Amino acid sequence: MRYGVVADIHGNLPAFEAMIDAMPAVDRWLCAGDVVGYNPWPADCLAQIRDLNAATVMGNHDRAVAGDTGFRFNSMASAGVSYAREELGDNALAWLDRLPDRQTVADGEILTVHGHPENPDRYTYPDEFSPAMLAGDARVTITGHTHVQSVREFDAGVVMNPGSVGQPRDDNPKAPSG
Repeated sequence: MRYGVVADIHGNLPAFEAMIDAMPAVDRWLCAGDVVGYNPWPADCLAQIRDLNAATVMGNHDRAVAGDTGFRFNSMASAGVSYAREELGDNALAWLDRLPDRQTVADGEILTVHGHPENPDRYTYPDEFSPAMLAGDARVTITGHTHVQSVREFDAGVVMNPGSVGQPRDDNPKAPSG
């Protein structure tokens, strides 16, 4: 099975659509959270991720928009959360609120989280990737949150972050391929 992996879309519909158009055909989509926040198209991005039937986990921005404001945001992020909350209808907010912190597919072989398997709000940068992040039967752990794309292979499996579609922070606006 071929998977399309995305994270940290942050309401950036033009970037999300460009990434989808550039992807080869996939059998299943996986999203490591933060569909909303920062950019002005939260409803469109949420509708698109739902149309893709992506196995999606809750990111810190998703959680804040759905109602929990425990995460500390800078002023720009706070404005994006407020805007998304105003733009989304009750159905979309309820969908965000029901997202799990972690999700497995492929009979548990692929684990998707937003931050770290032990803490969804923990920033886990590539130099911190380790085999310990391969929880349970997972041979692949997908994480987001840092907006920095990376893939690390270990004897036990792979830990990866697809980077951010909506707001890359690694000076690389291109989606990884392969």
